[in-house]
Amino acid sequence: MKQAEIKQLSVAELQEKLSETKKSYADLKMAHAISPLENPIQLRNVRRSVARIATELTKRDIQ
Repeated sequence: MKQAEIKQLSVAELQEKLSETKKSYADLKMAHAISPLENPIQLRNVRRSVARIATELTKRDIQ
């Protein structure tokens, strides 16, 4: 998920998206532990999306 897309979402939508993305990351990690993923770069992309969303939420809390 791109930063521009994240900035357009509301706080409630960001929190929902964060929980969905964290669950997706956990599922990918489990699948990768059992048998290697076809595209392991997915792990990095999802992890970075989690960080982007969390950063935006923190930034909005500070303001």
